[in-house]
Amino acid sequence: MQKSIILITVDCLRADHVGFMGYDCPTTPFLDSLAGEAFVFPSAIVAGAPTYYSFPAIMASRYPLALGRDVLGLAPREPSLASVLKGAGYATGSFGAANPYISDQFGYAEGFDTFRDFLDTEATALTESTTSFRNSNGWASRLNRKLQEMRALLGPLAGVYDGLYFQYCQRLATPAPGSLDALRRFPAADVIVNHALSWLKSIGERPFFLWLHLMDSHAPYYPKEKALELMGCDPVTPFRARYLNSYWNRGDLEPKGFRRHRDHIVALYDAGIRWVDEQVARFVAALRDSGRWSDCIFALTADHGEEFLDHGGRFHPPSRLNEELIHVPLLLRIPGAAKKKLPKSPFSMLHLPPTLLEAAQVPAPSVFRGQSHWERVRQGASYDMAAISECVAGCTNPFRIENRLGPRALSVREARYKLVLEFDPPADRLYDLEADPREHHPLSAGAEKPVRRRLLQCAREHLQGSVRERDVGSRLQARVRELRLEWARSSPEHSKA
Repeated sequence: MQKSIILITVDCLRADHVGFMGYDCPTTPFLDSLAGEAFVFPSAIVAGAPTYYSFPAIMASRYPLALGRDVLGLAPREPSLASVLKGAGYATGSFGAANPYISDQFGYAEGFDTFRDFLDTEATALTESTTSFRNSNGWASRLNRKLQEMRALLGPLAGVYDGLYFQYCQRLATPAPGSLDALRRFPAADVIVNHALSWLKSIGERPFFLWLHLMDSHAPYYPKEKALELMGCDPVTPFRARYLNSYWNRGDLEPKGFRRHRDHIVALYDAGIRWVDEQVARFVAALRDSGRWSDCIFALTADHGEEFLDHGGRFHPPSRLNEELIHVPLLLRIPGAAKKKLPKSPFSMLHLPPTLLEAAQVPAPSVFRGQSHWERVRQGASYDMAAISECVAGCTNPFRIENRLGPRALSVREARYKLVLEFDPPADRLYDLEADPREHHPLSAGAEKPVRRRLLQCAREHLQGSVRERDVGSRLQARVRELRLEWARSSPEHSKA
């Protein structure tokens, strides 16, 4: 019987915040138990970060910048897991928790019989995440606007003013939120799982490919109250949760100014992961009850991690390729396959699509850049290859095409060494991850010259290949699609709507 494939991707899930990767907080008890019968990849590395630079590899086995820095998402008719499996007779469904970067606009709906991204129902309640307040006509607002204009003249007192203004906005100017649910920006994992289970009931006995994308660990961090209980956390009021998220989002502080609330933010983040674990457990239990679990290939991973001041930053900006952002969990359960301990060599997410297809005995298209590692994984054999990650540094708003044309950032990751390259201004940093796993002390320019030369050559070959092997037809189709969307948005009919 053909095996079905379930792919669950969790936004912002760091590898070191799940139990089966060694985390000592109870974020993933169900997944930890599942890991006992699954392959756990010690060093799964995304091909790019954040989301919009990660998913071309996860879904289509292609480096994110291979079609050009100005192309985002998948090209029209570009082969992907969904299109290949649909062509093989699979029912295909996707349910994603309102992440706009993996929507139909960027080609991710193609190949799916059912594609629900929930962007039509995305909550808009989270205007409180900023430090602004709504009453823009009162005397206090006018006074604060004047003070903002004078802020540059305050000198050392500017920081005091910023702090007082923040407290005023949080405590006096913004209405108190009624619940954590009202603050949540994205549909919680239980909503996505409910829709997925309903879809499964509708497809009969056909083999299926189901992709779920969950946002519970993405900022702003507003976990379900039940998840906080399961983590053993003290109750968090909606006001307190909003206060912490707003503080973490401030743009007027140096990194040390955030440290006082770091652990509180991490606790909210961890509770989001726990809710994912609970809902995955419920989902798998339903599959077992229906008798379908025994025929399901199951993969759970992330599009990237999250930074909590590890290198002075927050969230997941596309200017860093540190381990906390590119090292993600990857758990792969194959029916009938005996678990083997896998090597610490990096496994690029570029190889995930062909590996899943071979495990399901479905041929992968020749245009996939990655290689299937299924036989090596099944045998527990080494797959010692460098993993490359790339992004456009500083591209925090990729909806604007001009923002995608900045300088590239690139990392080349081996089991022990990692080279990070920046191109404007040019810089390179070599890390020994055995001696310095947190990447705080790059090796001196004269150290490990053969290693540096090898990784530089790997980077050079990657860059040359990106240009030499570029699919010009796919690139043009992607650009035409985006131009059509821009034209449609700027048309008079769209403006009236």
